[in-house]
Amino acid sequence: MASWNSIPLEITYEVLGWTAFVSWSISFYPQVILNFRRKSVVGLNLDFVLLNLTKHSSYLIYNASLYFSSAIQKQYYEKYGYGQMIPVAANDVAFSIHAVLLTAITLFQIVIYDRGSQKVSKTAIAIVSAVWVFAAVCFFIALPNHSWLWLISIFNSIQVFMTVIKYIPQAFMNFTRKSTDGFSIGNILLDFFGGLTNYGQMVVQSIDQGSWLNFYGNIGKTLLSLVSIFFDIIFMCQHYVLYPQKKAQVSPKLIEENREPLVKASDHSQSENV
Repeated sequence: MASWNSIPLEITYEVLGWTAFVSWSISFYPQVILNFRRKSVVGLNLDFVLLNLTKHSSYLIYNASLYFSSAIQKQYYEKYGYGQMIPVAANDVAFSIHAVLLTAITLFQIVIYDRGSQKVSKTAIAIVSAVWVFAAVCFFIALPNHSWLWLISIFNSIQVFMTVIKYIPQAFMNFTRKSTDGFSIGNILLDFFGGLTNYGQMVVQSIDQGSWLNFYGNIGKTLLSLVSIFFDIIFMCQHYVLYPQKKAQVSPKLIEENREPLVKASDHSQSENV
């Protein structure tokens, strides 16, 4: 099993990892709080939330299995070499657990709050159903030979696939509405920062080990950061450039009326003569 060659790089790795965890974890709360305050999820694409739950569930299975299972770790070392480090850190597992919980809460808000005319599309339901059926088939294929590393790599691939497609419904919805109202930009800003620090963490580990196996040995984590950053940039452009929130316009006539005194001078003089 590989160990760190540089203590400063190890510390930097831990700091970046937990910074990514905090940023990504907090990123779920602006949307949950916004839904709670509005008592509505109008503007939040329901397909996005459903696909996101499948994505984070798959990622949790991958992270927890590789981090806790000695059998899977052994298969990893046999494939990539005992001189390599496991590409999953404690913060990855903690983030996945938290992400599944908060996404489930958001899904519950969709059930209890006003949705307007929005509903989950049949396409999203079909995709999610197909993904879990595919995962179940892969489990039974892996079972006879205990090909657990191959199996969790399937879950890793699933989470990458879901990451790619989950943002599309929300981005398209913003485009058709020409608005980002109801979709929290705070979520995107924190997600963007988390993606950068997560990517930085992987770079630090690769520099210390003198090998870039960390990237293609955990291609899911690599693509997760890149795809998330790409769509975060799209959402920021939509929110701040393409469809900025318009301030309420007040008519000049209304402004003039507000400037007028409650009691006119002529009325005041008449009242004195009475």
